[in-house]
Amino acid sequence: MTRHVAVLMGGLSAERDVSLRSGEACAKALEAEGFKVTRLDVDRHVSQTLSDLRPDVAFNALHGRFGEDGIIQGILEMLRIPYTHSGVLASALAMQKDKARDVLRAAGVPVAKGVTVSRLEAAKKHVLPPPYVVKPLSEGSSFGVIIVRADQEHPPQELTRADWSYGETVLIESYVAGRELTCAVIGDKAPAVIEIKAAGGGWYDYDAKYAPGGSIHELPANLKGIIYQNVQELALVAHRALGCRGVSRTDFRYDDLPGGTAELVVLEVNSQPGMTETSLVPEIAAYAGLSFGELVRWMVEDASCDR
Repeated sequence: MTRHVAVLMGGLSAERDVSLRSGEACAKALEAEGFKVTRLDVDRHVSQTLSDLRPDVAFNALHGRFGEDGIIQGILEMLRIPYTHSGVLASALAMQKDKARDVLRAAGVPVAKGVTVSRLEAAKKHVLPPPYVVKPLSEGSSFGVIIVRADQEHPPQELTRADWSYGETVLIESYVAGRELTCAVIGDKAPAVIEIKAAGGGWYDYDAKYAPGGSIHELPANLKGIIYQNVQELALVAHRALGCRGVSRTDFRYDDLPGGTAELVVLEVNSQPGMTETSLVPEIAAYAGLSFGELVRWMVEDASCDR
C-alpha cells in the first residue's frame, strides 16, 4: 500500500518562505519516489487538520519557531503520527541558543565566549569587547543577527527599534575570525565537511544562504586531515548531546588566519536544516552517494514517534 506523507511547510515563523521552498522540493522528491503526498501549509489549526488527514508520516519541512522548537513535535506526539527529524526536547534545546550552548559545553564541544542579556542592555553598552555578534535566542536563517566590528564605537542601536521582532533577550558572542564550515549528520554518520564562502565576500547572511549563486560551497573543505576529522567528530558529539535524530547540521568557525588563534568553535546545531535547491545537507548527501530522492525516502522510513 502506498504510504501517505504529509509535508509540513510554510508555518508562522520568519523563515516561512524558506520552509515553503524546502517543503516543495521534498514533496516533489517524495512523489517521484512513489509516496502519496499532501502539502500542508501549517497554521494554528494544524492539530485538527492532521487529526482529520491522518497521514502515515509527517515530513517536517518547517523552519524556525513553532516548527523547529518542539511545538509541532509535541502535537505530532499527541496525535501519534510518526515524524521526521528530532523530537520535542532536542528540538527545543537546539532552537534555544543559550541552553544549547550550555549542553554543548558540558559535552566538551567548544563554543565562543558568550553572554545572554536583554536587547536594551546590549544597546546601551558593549557587553563584550568588539568584535562580537548579536544573535536572537530562537531564530534561524540569520534573522536578527548583527555583527559589531572591532572599530565600532557604539553598540548596535537596531536593538532599540520599536519593530524589533526577535525577542527581548539576545545572545552576544565573541566574533571568531576565519572560515565558515558546516557538517551534516545523517543517521549516525557525518559524511563530509563544506566550507562556505559568501559570493560577495561578506558574511553568510540570508541572501548568501538562499539566493542562487549567493555563496560558494567547497566540498570537501580544504582542511588539514586532523581538523577535518575533528569537525566531523564534533558534529556527531553535538548531534548526540542535544539528542537530535534523523538529520541535523552543525555550523562552525575555524580561525586559521596568519597570526590567528587556531580556534575551532561550534556556532549552532540546526535540527531542521534547509532542504532547498541551494541547501547544504542535500549537497553533502549527494557527495556521500545519496540522491535527494534517496535522502527524503530514508527520512520517511526513519520517521517515528517518541524521538
